Amino acid sequence: MKANSPRSRILWSALFVLIAGASVFVIISQSRTFTLETFLDYLQRFSPGWIACAFAAMLGFIYFEGEAVSSLVRSFGCPVGRSRSLVYSASDLYFSAITPSATGGQPMCAYFMVKDGVPPLVATVALIANLAMYTAAIILIGAATLLAHPAVFLTFGTVSRLLIVLGFMVQAGLLIFFVLLLFHSRLMSRICSGVLWLLCRLKLLRHEERRRASLEKHMSDYALYAGMIKEHRAALGRAFILNLLQRLSLITVPFFLYLASGGSARIASRVWAVQCCTILGSNIVPIPGAMGVSDYIMLDGLADLIPARDVVDFELLSRGVSFYVLVLLCGAVTLAAYLNVRRKSKD
Repeated sequence: MKANSPRSRILWSALFVLIAGASVFVIISQSRTFTLETFLDYLQRFSPGWIACAFAAMLGFIYFEGEAVSSLVRSFGCPVGRSRSLVYSASDLYFSAITPSATGGQPMCAYFMVKDGVPPLVATVALIANLAMYTAAIILIGAATLLAHPAVFLTFGTVSRLLIVLGFMVQAGLLIFFVLLLFHSRLMSRICSGVLWLLCRLKLLRHEERRRASLEKHMSDYALYAGMIKEHRAALGRAFILNLLQRLSLITVPFFLYLASGGSARIASRVWAVQCCTILGSNIVPIPGAMGVSDYIMLDGLADLIPARDVVDFELLSRGVSFYVLVLLCGAVTLAAYLNVRRKSKD
């Protein structure tokens, strides 16, 4: 079954709903006093103005994602309007959320690009470059947060700290990979060739010649992509800034929500750091949307900042705005765009 087939999309969406339901149930079970009535009463304490800021930050996450991808596409001479940027962003974010390790996002984004007349090679290059800038942005934010709030990191439990450190290391490894891929393709080719040789010697891989031919083909393609990207360094800089703004938008959602609850700016900054650590720690988990794991890390980090009677309510609200509402919006935009493509193909 193809990953982008209609049946596959339906199955992944159904699995997402099941995991989301199970995650919410587990979170609620952490509180002995949680009821729908108490949750609604809790929401009445919140300032509408700060809640509006939280929703604006969530929408900024979608907007900056689309602008980052579209700015790269435009640098190759392909005109992309604001509405199409939204479609690229929504499809990427929606399918990244419902598929393991976010594997479905970029293929669906590329699907809509190609349907808009963007050459497949340009779409591939733009998405690789954007992924590199996304990784660089999250590493920068993560490093700055850990340096500015080391005490927040230490309040996490052992499991959460392990996930956060591993997440940071994996992102750093990915960044090194992208730097080598984009600017030192020959060295990257030699490294990959050496790894392949070692795996074959250890009998972990078979058919060395066939795999080596495939590797050389891929590295040749990547060298072409790298050459195209390096000719547009200014576009890379813009994409990095937009990815930085995108990540900051999402991390800021619980910051605004804490202020909405009447909390102080000093503690809100620590809530911001908890959200950043949560994103770092959940990035390595191959569960769609890191559901359950993100909730576990965030509840762990919030335990020392928010009263026990409110921590589950706050986590549900924060996760609801920054993830579930976002996924619903992106899913609606993606569905509308897909139906429009199908309609045009039948005309």
